[in-house]
Amino acid sequence: MIILTIRTDKPAAEIGLFEDNNSLAQETWEAHRSLAETIHGKIEALLKSQHKTWHDIEGLACYKGPGSFTGLRIGLSVGNTLAYGLNRPIVGTTDPNWRENGIAALLSGKHEQTVLPEYGSPVHITLPKK
Repeated sequence: MIILTIRTDKPAAEIGLFEDNNSLAQETWEAHRSLAETIHGKIEALLKSQHKTWHDIEGLACYKGPGSFTGLRIGLSVGNTLAYGLNRPIVGTTDPNWRENGIAALLSGKHEQTVLPEYGSPVHITLPKK
């Protein structure tokens, strides 16, 4: 199973490509405020480096938090959209072994409909100014 991993909870974003438990390629970059503009190109380059296409992705494992509101929102939006558009399974995990646990869940047939972020604390919404 070809698995794409995504972690975007901090300024340095991480993506990885695995065949079952074996790492094929990984990329970490200082995405910070350019995450939304760079993540798709980084995933495409990672796939091309392994002679794969978007359609070769067979599952997605995403880190769902806690972490940056915007970073998690962007990364999980990308993961959920790919899972939906390609009709592939997706899982989200939160612990230090997020990648290994996510891959193990996918390989055992577990998955989620949609991965929702866990920010680590309640979201603070600013009241509108009059």
